[in-house]
Formats: sequence, structure tokens, C-alpha cells
Amino acid sequence: MRKEEALEYHSRGRKGKIEVISTKPCLTSKDLSLAYTPGVAVPCLEIQKDPEKAYSYTAKGNLVAVISNGTAVLGLGNIGAMAGKPVMEGKGILFKRFADIDVFDIELDTMDQDELIRTVQLLEPTFGGINLEDIKAPECFYIEEQLKKTMNIPVFHDDQHGTAIISSAALINAVELTNRKFGDIKMVVSGAGASAIACTNLYVSLGVKRENILMVDSKGVIYKGRKEGMNKFKEEYAAETECRTIVDAMKGADLFLGCSVKGMVNKDMIRSMNDRPIVFAMANPDPEITYPEAKEARDDIIMATGRSDYPNQVNNVLGFPFIFRGALDVRATEINEEMKIAAARSLAELAKKDVPASVCKAYGDQRFSFGPDYIIPKPFDHRVLIWEAAAVAEAAMKSGVAKKEINLEEYKVMLEERISPRKDIMRVIFNKAKRHSKRIVFPEGANENILRAVQYLVDENICDPILLTSGPEENVRRKMAELNLDLDQIQVINITKSTKQDEYAEQLYKMRQRKGLNFAQARGLCRLTNYFGLMMVHMGDADGLVSGLTMSYPETVRPAMEIVGKSPQVHKVNGVYIMGIKNRIIFFADTTMIIEPTAEDLAEIAINTAEMAKSFDIEPNIAMLSFSNFGSVQHPLSQKVAKAVSLVRKKRPDLSIDGEMQADTAVVENILHDQYNFCKIKKPANIMVFPDLQSGNIAYKLLNRLGGADAIGPILMGMRKPVNVLQKGDDIQEIVNIAAMTVVRAHEDLLR
Repeated sequence: MRKEEALEYHSRGRKGKIEVISTKPCLTSKDLSLAYTPGVAVPCLEIQKDPEKAYSYTAKGNLVAVISNGTAVLGLGNIGAMAGKPVMEGKGILFKRFADIDVFDIELDTMDQDELIRTVQLLEPTFGGINLEDIKAPECFYIEEQLKKTMNIPVFHDDQHGTAIISSAALINAVELTNRKFGDIKMVVSGAGASAIACTNLYVSLGVKRENILMVDSKGVIYKGRKEGMNKFKEEYAAETECRTIVDAMKGADLFLGCSVKGMVNKDMIRSMNDRPIVFAMANPDPEITYPEAKEARDDIIMATGRSDYPNQVNNVLGFPFIFRGALDVRATEINEEMKIAAARSLAELAKKDVPASVCKAYGDQRFSFGPDYIIPKPFDHRVLIWEAAAVAEAAMKSGVAKKEINLEEYKVMLEERISPRKDIMRVIFNKAKRHSKRIVFPEGANENILRAVQYLVDENICDPILLTSGPEENVRRKMAELNLDLDQIQVINITKSTKQDEYAEQLYKMRQRKGLNFAQARGLCRLTNYFGLMMVHMGDADGLVSGLTMSYPETVRPAMEIVGKSPQVHKVNGVYIMGIKNRIIFFADTTMIIEPTAEDLAEIAINTAEMAKSFDIEPNIAMLSFSNFGSVQHPLSQKVAKAVSLVRKKRPDLSIDGEMQADTAVVENILHDQYNFCKIKKPANIMVFPDLQSGNIAYKLLNRLGGADAIGPILMGMRKPVNVLQKGDDIQEIVNIAAMTVVRAHEDLLR
């Protein structure tokens, strides 16, 4: 990751990473009178009579404050409240992404513990929970302790308890795999800050004995009678021991817990540990000892780190979103020890279950099964929300801190519905692309957005880009330097100097000579970067092409159809947009290609789009759209759609499809069930096949621009080789998305 990339990410468009979205309409004077005066007085008076009604009439029950004074920010230290704001915004994004919890980040410019405590106390009417973040030790212990005593909503310092809960899950499974008992474990702790002490406390709650723990800080082993660098929290772990250094402490240890700094442990220390040692080296961003070094020292080791590139990543995102989700949903007054242990045990148990294919695909088709290299679930395992939040909610109810009782089975169903597939689909695409890198040619190689997107593609190993230019290569290299891009190894082709010019022109002439093209014209076309790039794909010198950022759609598609052409397996090429709408993924087709499709065209579009959905582990529910509902209007246009449904059912009886139907019928469950219970699709549609290009194109653009939907596309289906077309004005992320899709299609084409 480059500095410029991080700064550009945070500054482009709307500054920062968060915004406030209204959840109620406010379009008419009636809406305004309900949202504010006089209508707002009604819920105000209800809350005055019963404060618990705030959970019914306001966002309090789904709102968490992320609060920091910036004294211990990530690995940056005491950088101050304002400098820590990007981290707190990021924490808010994780809450929303993984558990659908809304967040206000609040940075408090104070070093005074009591001032911070009093400020947070005053916020209790606003929030359903408080997440303390990046507050240094030992002050953080006192602050959290006082807030938990005085507030009636959950207060949770993630730096203390997040790592403790996730690593406890790993420890539960490591203990099982090594046939140990918690009471027998000899443990060494490197670090004595918030995270180290919280982890150790929770391990003690699991059964590790205090007398079997040696804690080491920057001064050495914490022992009885030591005076230097002590506080009351360290004193709890002062041991009766002759050991004075971490080297001494590690001899014969069963478990090493690292919450300190890079390089604290070497191979000899690992070799000195007991059989089948458990090593949790979690210093951020580099562990106390690297995974390869530890494995080289001991092949019987079970190891976890904070890094995603090694097995068993202890990632706090496995904890706080789901812990707060469960706590909020039962209106817990605190997050107690029982809830933390329940969270840890739920994660440990989930790691033993079969891992769904969708999770494996999200991690590049890796296979996971319970064992030394898989003792905690992956952060993007969607089941974590259901398992952990439900376990936390249950523990809150059993321990008496829940103000609301819920039915756990119904609650799990509700959690399942919160999971948003659109948040996962691009990750699946990216990981597929990374496993099968392909040569993707970009005819607009001198464009700034293309260059920035290419940098991302290279950094993430998504593809091997080839940049085309009709001018000197040096001009493109100079622009790379001006943009501070590290693309020295990327192939840049000045097509006017290419030795392939004559070969491509000759081949193009052979292809189009009976379609009105002479050789001179073919030579001229091959001096255009788009034609040159398409000939590269046709001749096998590239695996796919992404183009169109500076051209109209027809200018890009027409030569693609002339040179690459459609696959022999289809009758016509069509275009699909993947639309992310709140918690839904919906495929829109055809949105870009066939102006007036026949019934046969519509049937083919439906089948091809269904296959695309299945490739992303989405079970297709296809709605064939019209202005009519199931024959309510007899007209050739609606009858065409009904015929297409019949054709699909004959060709693919396995597909869930119905129509003709109106758009609201397709997406509103109550209409489907109450008015048309005979409909073959029982859930709202996730594939919309439009009756003509006009309606499809209008629908996706309105939804994208006015409805807040995320649009991925257009994706051309049915091309002989992967070619995808950008839209004028596409931003960097959209270019990256289309390029990744092109890589995946290139690989899938090879498998056919």
C-alpha cells in the first residue's frame, strides 16, 4: 500500500469515510411535519413517560459511539485526538460492514481521565453503547472501570478485550488440539499494556492459573518485589520466580502470548518451549517472531498472529461488531465476563464446522478445516454474525444484564437477513482474479484514472496490465512519475512503433475484406489503440481488454463485435449490471446491447444471467419484467415476455423463473405472497430481465444515480473472448472492478 493511494482514498469525493443517511422519507410537507414539528412532539412525550421508548422511536438502539483521545492509536502512539479521527471513522465502517451498526465517532481532546469520563457519561441518552478506542494504558483501565460502574449501557474498550476474546477462541481450540488442560498450562506474556493484561485476565477466566503465568515488560520479568515500572495492574501478575529475562521465562513454557513489539522472540526461545508449543505473536504490524521463523524452529507449533498473510489471524473485527450486535439487540446494560467468554466459545466452535464454499471462494478458493492452521474462523465468514451475536445475546440474558428477552431462533433468522451479499461479491471476484492472473490490455493507457487503477491492480496482484499509447512511451512513464506511481515493470506499448502493426493489419483485412474493408483502411484502424488492443486479444497476445473511459459506448462495442465477436454458444451478446441495493444483489439484463429483443433473446439473456449469478454462489430467482402482471394486459409486448418464460422453462426446468410481471411485484414479498401466491418464484427476484434495452438502461441508471445503488458493470456476456466496456467518467474503483471481472471471465473461458 502506497502513501499516495491511502491519501487519495480518504480525500476523493466526499471527504472522509462516513456520512449520515436518512431512514425515513422527507420529501413532502407532510413528511416534514412528521419528522420534525409538530409530529416529533408525539414520540418525545412518549419517551418522557417511558425512557425505554427511545429504543422504539429513535436510532439509540443501533447507535454506538467510538470514542478516543488519540493517546494510543494503532502502532502510531500518542498522535492526538484529531490525528486519530481517520482510525475512528474506519472503526465505524467496520461496525456497519460486519454488523449493520451505526456509529458516530467522537474524538475528545483531553488527557484528563476524569474529564473524559464525565464527557462520556453525559452522552448516555444518545447512544446504545460506547466503544472506547486507542486510549493508552494504564489510564484506559481506570476509564473503562469508572464508566462501567456509572453507565447503564455497554462500555467496551476494544484494545483490551477485542484481542482477548479472539485469541481466547484460538486458545480454546489450541488447547484441545494439543490435549492440554487449562489448569496445567505454563504461560509467558510479552507486554503489560491494555491488550496483554486483558488477554491474560480472560485466559485466567478460562482456567489458566495465575501462579503459572510469567509476564514480561520492557524492564524484564514482573516479579514479586520489583519496584521499577510497576503499577497496580502489573502487580496482579507479579510472580514468585527467579526468572528475570524473557529467555529465562520461555524455557519449558506451553503458551506464549505476545502483545509487545517486533523481534522480542527468536528461534532458540521457541525451541526451548514445551512439546507442541502454542505461540500467539500478535504485535502490530509485525509479530514478535514471524510465522516462517517459528515454523522453522518447531514443526509441532500452533501459531497465531495479527497478520492476514499467515494462518490463524487474530483480527479484532471478529469480535467487537458482533459483540455489540448481540448486546444492543437485548439492550444489555454492560458487556460482562460471561458475554466475552460466550463470544470466544462461539468462535472456537464455529472453527470446527465445515467451511462453506462461499467463504473459501472469498479467500481465493483456499480450503479450510479445523486443525493447527485453522483454529479461528475467517473475518469474512458471514456465519460469525449469527453465531457470535446470538451467543452474546444469550449470555446477556442468562447473566441478568439484558433488559429485553428475545427468541434466539427467531433472532438468528433476523441476523441472517442482515447479511448483505453485495458487500461480499467483489471480494469473491478479486480473490478469483488473484489466483488466475491474466494479461489485460488497456487501450487508454495514458489516462490518469487508468494509471491509478492499474497501480491498484498491480499492488493487489489482480492482473498483468498492458498499457497502450499512440505516442512516445516516455510520455506515459513521465505521467506515472508525476502521479508517484510505481509502475516501472508494467508493459507500455507505443502502437505506432510496434512490430505487430503489419501482422495485425493483415489479419484484420482477412477478417473484414468482404465486409467493405480494404488493406489501407485496416492499416489505419490498427493505428488506433482500441483496434490494436482488440487485435491483441484476438491473436492471443492478451487475455482480455478493458476500454471505453474516453469513448462513447458504441465506439468501443462496435469494433469489439467486429474483431472479437460473439461466442458460438450464444445467439447475441448482452450486457449485465450487478446492482447492490441496500441488502440485496440484483442482476439487471439486458442493459446495454439488444435494443428490441425477441422472446428467444430474452430467454437466452435469462439463462446466461442465471449462470453468472450461480458463479457467485447466488441462487437465481428470475423475474421477466413487463408492464403487465401474469396476463392482466393482453398485448404483443407482454405476450413476448410470457413466451420467453415458457422457453426458459422448457430449456432449463431447474431455474426459478416467472413472469410477465411488473417490477414492484418482482421485489415486494407481500405482493408476491398475497396477490400472486401461484407465482413460481417465492422470494423477491435477484435477476431482472427487462423487456427491451430502453427500460433496462433507464432503470439501472436511475437506480444508480438517484437510488443510491452500487453498480458493477456493464459486463458483456457472450463475447468470444473477454472484452468489457467502461462508461465515460468511471472512477478508479469502477475500473478496478471491471478489470477484475475481465480476469475472472478470461479464466472461466479457459475452463469451457
